[in-house]
Amino acid sequence: MKKILTALFAAAIILSFSTAAHAVSTSAESAILIEADSKNVIYEKDADTRRGPASTTKIMTAIIAIERCPLDKIVTVAPEAAGVEGSSIYLYAGERITMESLLYALMLQSANDAAAAIAYEIAGGIDEFAELMNEKAAELGLKDTHFANPHGLDDEEHYTTARELALIARYALENETFRKIVSTEKKSIPMHDGEATRVLINHNRLLRTYDDIIGVKTGFTKKTGRTLVSAAERDGVTLIAVTLSDGDDWRDHRAMLDYGFDMYENVELCRTGEFGGEVHVCGGERDEVKVSAGENVFAVLPKERAEIGTKIELPRFLYAPVTAGDAVGKVKFYLGAELIGEADIIADENVKKSDDGGGFLFWKKK
Repeated sequence: MKKILTALFAAAIILSFSTAAHAVSTSAESAILIEADSKNVIYEKDADTRRGPASTTKIMTAIIAIERCPLDKIVTVAPEAAGVEGSSIYLYAGERITMESLLYALMLQSANDAAAAIAYEIAGGIDEFAELMNEKAAELGLKDTHFANPHGLDDEEHYTTARELALIARYALENETFRKIVSTEKKSIPMHDGEATRVLINHNRLLRTYDDIIGVKTGFTKKTGRTLVSAAERDGVTLIAVTLSDGDDWRDHRAMLDYGFDMYENVELCRTGEFGGEVHVCGGERDEVKVSAGENVFAVLPKERAEIGTKIELPRFLYAPVTAGDAVGKVKFYLGAELIGEADIIADENVKKSDDGGGFLFWKKK
């Protein structure tokens, strides 16, 4: 029997960065900036006060429609949806239009009549659709959000907070259809059953003035003032910014996003094949099997941070047969006590069963 060796491999990656990021401020009554992956708050200002969201409401309207209705479904516009006050694409009663076209009108042109048409199609009415919106808010764990309509026109029972609106946007951005729509600058959709064309221009000026912007939605009423939700992705870091009642929102969002990208980065914790070693095999044609990390692992982290610690978890030994690709353990990464990423340690080769075998753990760094 081979001499038993026990060599536990541990690694710590010490990374330190300096940043020239300056403190950020906004003109908003309420604001927040979060890192989307972790939901870490980078900046906030009165982020938990309930305020009217105006047309940023349509983020929730859109994601409910996407989740509940096929994009190619032909919608017959309800009479009640035609002529809704505010921004419009001038839908008319009985017009036939796809749900996809309504969604582009909703998010680019901020069309209130499109919001109403969606509500009548999916739920049969404004109040009924608002119930679906509130159900989704509850599913997301939101406590200070309540919807009374799908378009954002003023209502005492229609409110959210900067923090919870950021979480709604975060959820919506996980949907690729939503991302595609809100990142579109210009879109043509049919009018009069295809006899004419509507040209939609996205109201979000950041799509044309800020690199790496994803979207998301503008809003305004006289009562709420200007509202804006934006998101941007750069080098694996996704940020979401929200301002409510902000007369200088374009500047504020550029400053907030710049600040966030100065503060956070996407860090490679390990690559496939790293943390390689050998584990003893009992009852196999060979006494050992080579193992290593089975995937790449990344984490979005503050540039200024403590040490990243690494912990390898493996069984004392394995029983044959072992198949290449089998998960046999874990490599875990910590920032302080917080788990920030992990990967399976997998067998790199096959070990067939044999009449011979025995032994215990054998793990050594390559």
